[in-house]
Amino acid sequence: MATNPGILTDFPWKPLGNYKYALLAPFVVHSIYSFLTKDENERDLTNFLIFPFILSRMLHNQIWISLSRYKTAKGDNRIVDKPIEFEQVDRERNWDDQILLLGLLLYWANLTVKGVSNLPMWRTDGIIITIFMHAGPVEIIYYWLHRALHHHYLYSRYHSHHHSSVVTEPITAVIHPFAEIIMYYMMYSIPWVTAMLTGTASIISLFGYVAYFDFMNNLGHCNFEIVPKKLFTIFPPLKYMMYTPSFHSLHHTKYQTNLALYFPFYDYMYGTLDISTDTLYEISLQREGESPNVVHLTHLTTAESIYHLRLGFASLASKPQSTSPWYMRLLWPVTSWSMMVVTWFYRRTLAVERNIYKTLNLQTWAIPRYTIHYASPRQRECINRMIEEAIVQAERKGADVLTLGLLNQGEEINRKAELFMRRNPQLKLKLVDGSSLAAAVVLNSIPEGTTHVAIKGNLTKVSSSVAIALCRRGIQVSTSCENVYTRLKQKYDSEIQDNLILSDSCSQKIWLVGDDFGKTEQMKASKGTLFIPFSQFPPTKLRKDCFYSNVPAMSAPRHFQNLDSCENWLPRRVISAWRISGIVHALEGWNVQECGDMMFCMDKIWQATLQQGFRPLPVRTEF
Repeated sequence: MATNPGILTDFPWKPLGNYKYALLAPFVVHSIYSFLTKDENERDLTNFLIFPFILSRMLHNQIWISLSRYKTAKGDNRIVDKPIEFEQVDRERNWDDQILLLGLLLYWANLTVKGVSNLPMWRTDGIIITIFMHAGPVEIIYYWLHRALHHHYLYSRYHSHHHSSVVTEPITAVIHPFAEIIMYYMMYSIPWVTAMLTGTASIISLFGYVAYFDFMNNLGHCNFEIVPKKLFTIFPPLKYMMYTPSFHSLHHTKYQTNLALYFPFYDYMYGTLDISTDTLYEISLQREGESPNVVHLTHLTTAESIYHLRLGFASLASKPQSTSPWYMRLLWPVTSWSMMVVTWFYRRTLAVERNIYKTLNLQTWAIPRYTIHYASPRQRECINRMIEEAIVQAERKGADVLTLGLLNQGEEINRKAELFMRRNPQLKLKLVDGSSLAAAVVLNSIPEGTTHVAIKGNLTKVSSSVAIALCRRGIQVSTSCENVYTRLKQKYDSEIQDNLILSDSCSQKIWLVGDDFGKTEQMKASKGTLFIPFSQFPPTKLRKDCFYSNVPAMSAPRHFQNLDSCENWLPRRVISAWRISGIVHALEGWNVQECGDMMFCMDKIWQATLQQGFRPLPVRTEF
């Protein structure tokens, strides 16, 4: 929002929310119906192509968003290092408003303005006119309009909304108040109107000009330098005809320089070129990827989780996966296709997120496999290979700790990681699976005064440690699974025999639940039961008369930077215990491994985590 919002700040369809696209429906239906029912000579191809063009613009922008977030997470060629937070993601959530607006304007013009329908596919003279009208009138008018928008009166009411984003993402380019967008569209329409008045308009000149705008806007705001120096060497005048990402980035950090639209020529002409433009371009172009101190290794979960990945849809990534909107189900063909593409074409981990905390540079790497792939022996072999490659890559980059935040089959994966480390004793990297902190979080989520808890679901390293710790504290632990009871007895018989109980009773008010906690069991719980997950998958919330705790996690300190996406099902600025564990190990400088059967001291890591600024989440136990 602008500092002092002026009139026509909001788009008129803001109250409609995501239903704003219903405004397009009549035009789209009419376009398709007319194209299918009219004779070939009467069909208006221009009208029919408007909707596919709208979709292509969205895809084009989304590709830039994903590419930008991937490149800036890795760090190579990144221009500005400052963090992006949830506030910016929320402000830029409606980047598609300008696409919807132009779509409506194109449909209206096509149906009412002479010369906008039945356009030829190509006219060379019209394309030349469009190029010259842009290079001259559009660029000059934009330059002086832009300077005017930086005057205090207009800046505080309109343009400051755009400049709220010091660190830009591709979609930042189109985040403007409604009145400002209208001014831009009036200016950008000059080449179109000229071509139409001269009878030289064509489909390519119309849609191609918009595609050029989209490309240049995304390029200028992507926050990584991508324009090769060789282009300017081959054709030196290009320096005055095409800006670079670093060129426009300076405008967002210094405000009063580099004001041109896409042609730096006008900044050279009017003396507003920033003196550090060439230097920043060289530095950004040569910048190498960062060396992380801590790497968090994770993977995709459900089919729709790819949209919630930070490289996916920014607005969805900023919310927990459990809040995925209903209309995402309509994308199931795209979702299925994306799963196949990810599975067959990606064989290496991807850097998906970069964070900074205190002196640590943190990165999250995702294995491009879904939860269902862990059940496939062939895929599991591929996953093990990717994990080993990730360990070697993290070691090569100089990382101190790699956390195995793998959401499925974690016990087996961790044992194989331990074997890999034993086979490669020269590695300095510390592997941490986070079990000790996850167990500590579960223990500290149990309300004081509890005397009896039940364990449901698969027995894991975390649940075993929690059960033993509770028994040692004199708290009775019951399980209805004979296999779980036998395994715990065999492991710790002398220490827990008095407090470990095999029972089918469902009267306990505290249930510790794991991955195989079924719906039938959940319905047997008494009213007011508190379900505390000890795995990374939360149970399905079936009972309104019971309480559900989060999976083991803690809230991030205020100074934890660049946190602009949610971790799986967790709320904003909440981080899983598995991920936090590696951060704490690195901050404390502990020279220990925690994978396979190895377990770190729960009390020690709990106290260290609190001292490092992480805070436990509140546990609701009252209606």
